[in-house]
Amino acid sequence: VFFCSSAYVPKTAAGHCKWAEVLKDLEQIKMSKDIDVSLYTANTDEDVKCQEPVIRCFFLEMEVILQECHIKNCSKTQDVLNVCKNGNAFASLENNKLNSTTSAKCKECEEYDEKNFTEFIQSFVKVIQKECK
Repeated sequence: VFFCSSAYVPKTAAGHCKWAEVLKDLEQIKMSKDIDVSLYTANTDEDVKCQEPVIRCFFLEMEVILQECHIKNCSKTQDVLNVCKNGNAFASLENNKLNSTTSAKCKECEEYDEKNFTEFIQSFVKVIQKECK
């Protein structure tokens, strides 16, 4: 069984969005024709206060894609793994900052609608692009 569980720090440089690497990998993953899963997909227009839990949901669902890739030996496994590594770095940073009152008002991942892989990736890209502005 494979999991994205290694500690990994996203590459950052002055004036460089911390999610640039994730966006690049998502663009690669988006091209995949061999990933066919339904995933809980957070809304791209959630309240700003819910941005961190929303991003965490996207990264959690990437774990599902990674498992699917290992089962099917899909062509984009390395790109998916890269996104997971960045997600783990995000989670370890944000866990310290999240307070329960913010989280309590935000939806759990499972409360979002399930969408197909293509819609999931498009929504993930939109959310990350918002973070890069």
